[in-house]
Amino acid sequence: MADALAYLDTFDYKNFVLGFSCVVYGFEQYLDYRQHKRYLMKERPKELADIVTEQDFKKAQAYNLDKSRFGFFEGFYKQSETILMLHYDVLPKLWQLSGEWLSSFAGYGSEYEITHSIIFTLLFTLISTVTSIPFSLYSTFVVEQKHGFNNQTIGIFFTDILKTQLITVVLMVPFLSAFLWVIKSTGEKFYFYVWLIVIFFQLFIITVYPTFIQPLFNKLTPMEDGELRTRIEELAARINFPLKKLYIIDGSKRSGHSNAYFYGFGKNKHIVLFDTLIQHSNTDEICAVLAHELGHWKMNHTLKLLGVNQIVLLTIFWMFSFFISNVKLYQDFGFQTMPTLIGFLLFQFVYAPIGNVIDFLSHVYQRKNEFEADAYALKLGYASTLRSALIKLSVKNLGGFNVDPWYSAWNHSHPSLVERLKALGIKPTSDKPITIQEDKEEDKKDL
Repeated sequence: MADALAYLDTFDYKNFVLGFSCVVYGFEQYLDYRQHKRYLMKERPKELADIVTEQDFKKAQAYNLDKSRFGFFEGFYKQSETILMLHYDVLPKLWQLSGEWLSSFAGYGSEYEITHSIIFTLLFTLISTVTSIPFSLYSTFVVEQKHGFNNQTIGIFFTDILKTQLITVVLMVPFLSAFLWVIKSTGEKFYFYVWLIVIFFQLFIITVYPTFIQPLFNKLTPMEDGELRTRIEELAARINFPLKKLYIIDGSKRSGHSNAYFYGFGKNKHIVLFDTLIQHSNTDEICAVLAHELGHWKMNHTLKLLGVNQIVLLTIFWMFSFFISNVKLYQDFGFQTMPTLIGFLLFQFVYAPIGNVIDFLSHVYQRKNEFEADAYALKLGYASTLRSALIKLSVKNLGGFNVDPWYSAWNHSHPSLVERLKALGIKPTSDKPITIQEDKEEDKKDL
């Protein structure tokens, strides 16, 4: 251990971070290019013949091709921004500027490190938000608008940004203060205590988000009595899912994309359906989608993933304890002082190689969970309905039907539609691909 720590004092951190960042960028660009070539294909692959029509396939190809082209441009900008920020020591300059503001407006000196760190974080967050707005605008009002997904106005767009920033400030200031105070006050074993603080904060966010934060952006309406509500309640009772409330969320207020999810602790579970999901799926298909989601609950996928993530988080804080007092780490990035927040920020750059591996393994694990949840829905008797529901979701959302396996493995936590259907082993009930339009009248009747 002593030799390893001595080596860390001689390591060229800045050049390592810059070099590794470029390697990862090059690798991901290669994967993006592989996928981009798939989106350029004009003809529908044979394995999709009984899944999607030629027309829907072309629509999905056009949508994903536009997103891919935009992604290349956005990725290049973000990579250039990162390289320039690190090369020209922008972070030390922002730290110095925030310190000058602290001194000028409040008369506080360097001994108020936590206050200094909060001002730095607010400034950095503001700059990041401003530089990302042009890309969000183009994505929302050009790409999404062109393909019929965007339903929000410019007013809603900027109001959402303002709300998000205000919520970030309200939550970030006390959390960051506690985070830094614990590290400074608990000695060499700080990693354990700061880990507990983060766990508490995560549970707090999970608790308050659906009640206080989400209503600021979307309206949740209790589902009215009817066949759909009855069928969902019967499904929940069948597997002893402690369902307390059923909601419909106005996802169509902002986007045409659809989804479903559940939340809550213990015996207090709530299910939320996007109104867009109800619009294009019949009762059986909605129940099939929920059966998949409830499969995650039945097999404790969420709790297992949460547990794994906590172990990873504790390991990150433990590793940080070996870098927090490394003078060379700070100096390599242009800092003359050793603020705790800056140390943790720089450590995350150094930790990136391990983080990339863990992210990949997380995708592998989550993809396994998705297959298991599909199999659980199949076990409950949702066979052809699950197949049609998955296809309709992909058609409605213009999902990528033609996915490169390397790209998908690195970037996606969910298997592709073709992979999921193949794993289910469900044969189509018709030679014709499923379309949303054909089932419109049936959907209205069922719902």
